[in-house]
Amino acid sequence: MKRILIFFFLLPLFAKSQQHFFSSVKVEYEKTIYIHQLAKEIDQEWYDWIKDKMPAANISYFDMVADTSQSLFKPGRELPGKKQGFMDISETKNQVYTNFKTGKVNSLKPVFEETFQVEDSLARIKWKLTADTRVIAGFECRKAVGILDDSVGVFAFYTDEIMVPGGPESIHGLPGLILGMGIPRLHATWFATKVEVNGVNLSAVKAPVGKGKKTNKVELHQQLDKVLRNWGNYGGKMVVNFII
Repeated sequence: MKRILIFFFLLPLFAKSQQHFFSSVKVEYEKTIYIHQLAKEIDQEWYDWIKDKMPAANISYFDMVADTSQSLFKPGRELPGKKQGFMDISETKNQVYTNFKTGKVNSLKPVFEETFQVEDSLARIKWKLTADTRVIAGFECRKAVGILDDSVGVFAFYTDEIMVPGGPESIHGLPGLILGMGIPRLHATWFATKVEVNGVNLSAVKAPVGKGKKTNKVELHQQLDKVLRNWGNYGGKMVVNFII
């Protein structure tokens, strides 16, 4: 009986020791914007106009390559036959380089007719871990809820098997890679569809190069406020969309 009790006591420790941990990764994320929900929240007349003219959701893809010190998040594959719609003019072209060691983020962000080179520190995100779990792309993930810059709610599912403290866009700060994420205010989610952890090529992980106006997040926020202040509720959501 004593041996049986010892066996069951050691079993969880043995299982944990068999868990694999990875320090580099390539991920494909599927981003979904729930257009009908977003439109209905902003303006009922707008929703009535678009509900039969636009799909309920807009899907786009992003790739992220990363290790424990840095990551690059950029546009991925195009959907065959997809027509560019009103909701994906700018947000599907973001390129975001994050250096976890220096705490800096370099981004190329197309905003309507202009492109901005945004250099700033990692965003402030207050996280609270929960007991909820789900499997994403074959990895068991734990749910966390957070507040971005003291104002924007976000939920995320991360796996501690991949030791990269980042995720889609510039979201970061959890003890493992974020494989699923949502920002309710934007009616948008990002979920991993493919994950590669072996033989990952990190040579392209560097700050994006391109022409654009150099700025930081505060200055970009101020410029967007000037342009979008008369757009009502939708304008406020677009500001959040461009600065995450």
